[in-house]
Amino acid sequence: MQPGRGSVYRSYAGCRAALVFAYPCSKRSYTAGRLRYHDVSFPQYNYGTERSRKFTFKLNENVKRTELRFKNCFGIELAADLYFPKNIEKKKSSALVIGGPFGAVKEQASGFYANEMAALGFVTLAFDGSYTGESGGIPRHVASPDISTEDFMAAVDELGLQPNVDRERIGMIGLCGWGGFALNAASIDKRVKAVITVSMYNISAMGDVPTAERTTTLNALANQRWIDAENRTNTPGADRFPNGYPENEPDEGKNVYNYYRTERGFHENSILSNSTWNATMPLSFMATKIMQYIDEISPRPILLIAGDKALTKPHTDWAYEHAKEPKELYVVKDAGHATLYDQKDKIPFQKINDFFNQHL
Repeated sequence: MQPGRGSVYRSYAGCRAALVFAYPCSKRSYTAGRLRYHDVSFPQYNYGTERSRKFTFKLNENVKRTELRFKNCFGIELAADLYFPKNIEKKKSSALVIGGPFGAVKEQASGFYANEMAALGFVTLAFDGSYTGESGGIPRHVASPDISTEDFMAAVDELGLQPNVDRERIGMIGLCGWGGFALNAASIDKRVKAVITVSMYNISAMGDVPTAERTTTLNALANQRWIDAENRTNTPGADRFPNGYPENEPDEGKNVYNYYRTERGFHENSILSNSTWNATMPLSFMATKIMQYIDEISPRPILLIAGDKALTKPHTDWAYEHAKEPKELYVVKDAGHATLYDQKDKIPFQKINDFFNQHL
């Protein structure tokens, strides 16, 4: 049974404020056949060119970074950054695919993790999910469980093609909602030999609410689809906090807000920093549950990391309960959901390093 109607539902209700808000962006529509799409003008990439980009972290002096572009099996081009130690030897190395958080971009937390793990000797790849950041896909700012799962597997494809990567030693790290996608992908992609989730959030739990609330939400989304169909457009979702984070909202929401909307973690390409998910985006997650086969990751190991103060911790607890051995739950004291995005004094990088060194 998936999480719902209990502690995980309460955690979802409590952290919607933290995980679903987004600033309204400048928007325009363009014609493609008969349809008009909400267009956020995602950056275009010119192959073979060096360009200046903003990152929310400093590149380690012992690490190199290079850009990659590749397609998933749906034909969507994914934008990624490859990190590797400057002193990497010619021998094949262990490698990690890193995705998330949900609504973030590769220049934020996933890149931060990729940078840190490359400094520890791994070849790492951080990527933007389909329809977000610099990756392709139209309309913009939508997501679906199957495509996000495929994005992870496509990233494994690309990482395994790198000449200094040992295909038999590839691991995966998923942050926030991409933690759920990582477990979903690993359950069917046997090439992934070990998985870590950090502040894992099961996006499909948005459908696990009391029937009356679910019906009200689905009726509203159905009406929004009529509006979008009539206008030949995709309506952006509303920004809940256009004027700052209210004092009467949960503190955990502020923990996430302070990452995305302050200089600490703000990035112009990030949905949760500077834009919105499309209003009807939740539909696919309310229809399709992820992690149905989490038990099939075994005998490959799982490490689940969560902060003790994170409202999303029940999602990690559920995953730990339903996964089979070998598995480990690691709880970080005095840490909220977004604390583990970039607070190096709280993120157990040594634990992560030891886990992958043991299992890859």
